[in-house]
Amino acid sequence: MENLFLYTLGELEGYMGFLMTDKYASHVLRVLLVILSGAPLEKQNKSAMQSKKKEKVTVSGAEKEQERLLEERAVPESFSEALEKVITESVSGIESHYLRTLTTHPLGSPTLQLLLKLELSHFGKSRAKDEKSIIHRLLPDNPIAEGTESAILINGLVYDTIGSRLLEVIIENAPGKVFKAIYGEFFKERMGTLARNEIAAYVVGKILERLGKDDLEEAMRQIVDQIPSLVERGRTGVIKTLIERCVAREIDCSPIKAQLETAYAGSNGFEVTRILKLSEEDGKPRAKHEHSPEKVHGSLLAQTMMTVDGPLGQLVFDSLANLSPELAVQLARDSTASRTLQAALMSKNASVIFRRKMIQQFYGKIGELALDPAASHVIDAIWHGTAGLAFIRERIAEELAENENSLRESFVGRAVWRNWRMDLYKRKRGDWVTQSRYTAGNDGFQSFPESNGDATPPQNHRQGRHLTAIELARQKHAAAKAAQAKDGKKPKKGSQTTSSSGSSKAKSLAAQ
Repeated sequence: MENLFLYTLGELEGYMGFLMTDKYASHVLRVLLVILSGAPLEKQNKSAMQSKKKEKVTVSGAEKEQERLLEERAVPESFSEALEKVITESVSGIESHYLRTLTTHPLGSPTLQLLLKLELSHFGKSRAKDEKSIIHRLLPDNPIAEGTESAILINGLVYDTIGSRLLEVIIENAPGKVFKAIYGEFFKERMGTLARNEIAAYVVGKILERLGKDDLEEAMRQIVDQIPSLVERGRTGVIKTLIERCVAREIDCSPIKAQLETAYAGSNGFEVTRILKLSEEDGKPRAKHEHSPEKVHGSLLAQTMMTVDGPLGQLVFDSLANLSPELAVQLARDSTASRTLQAALMSKNASVIFRRKMIQQFYGKIGELALDPAASHVIDAIWHGTAGLAFIRERIAEELAENENSLRESFVGRAVWRNWRMDLYKRKRGDWVTQSRYTAGNDGFQSFPESNGDATPPQNHRQGRHLTAIELARQKHAAAKAAQAKDGKKPKKGSQTTSSSGSSKAKSLAAQ
């Protein structure tokens, strides 16, 4: 197999420039480059591997789950040598002005992006000093200043639909010295205005990921002023990235919180429905079901806000908790917005009070929601959301049991039934209650009616199994002996010792 790939590369030698811009061959070349590099076929190289029509590169006979798990592969040393040769030869015979033309070419630019990324990631960022390297051919000037060829190229790529992706690759992979020069010369004073542009905003996002704390604080001050405009235009991707980076760099998010609270203000203060593009007309909740980019980005912004422990995340939690039952159900049934609700129920920053209020909005609708393709995932999230709320978990299970027939007849419903372990609930309810009570945890615990507040299941958790009847009896006997020995009494030989006083009984239960 090693030789077959190398022979294939040998057949293509001398035609690289032509293949980079061919309608079909450019895809073959990209796949070959990824294989030689040992990089994953999916994930990181998804944008470089797919065309506008989202061409799917698959492995014949492989299961989907396995394909998603493809990681970096060990490759022969000859592959690395061949890859370096391809990268060198692909641009060595191309004149500089033609190479710059490739940066905005629909087919040539994705191939050039992949070549540039592999050059800097596989052979070290020191390659930027090599005059024959791709990045040096594209940005030959040192220093990079206004009026130079490098400056003309960068200014041309920022607002170009295709070229901006190449600029993103340069910013993401360039050596620190080159990145700082580009940022200081072209972007430092323009972060706010560039963030408002539909195309340049993606470049701004990549820049934010590389900035240090001081530069990030300055960029935040510029972008925060533009948040009302960004919200109005539906450009929330930059805000999401800004929040993530501020959290990573431990920068106070209060200015972002203040602007978002104002931008999404409604009659009830901050309204998460405005981020999720849900609205009410004629008193009836309505949702836009189309998967518009604005709606997806709004949902992602809300999810990112909830990862921040403090006032910024609390905006979303409070707004969700104050939704009417009708609007909460509509949100759960919306394929895009429901992801925010799932994230809220499973968030480590969600309080017990919020989760209880939110879940109670769905009482009486559980069976109906469990049959909905989107809302069924919310019902699955409620299982995690009832941590510390064991009684509410059983209340939901009762509703699912009442709708058993309809759930079993539905593919979606069967998945919910399985995830909630409802077969165990129907056959051995006591075991289900015991396990559920334990997994629900004790933080803010609400006991089952028959449990009298005892939240400890009769289970040997160290061994991960239930105790047998004889083992339980032995435990009780040992506990009683210990309690009586403490009181100075000797248990009768050969008899099952029991405590006659209320205090001894309490101690025995505590020992269990």
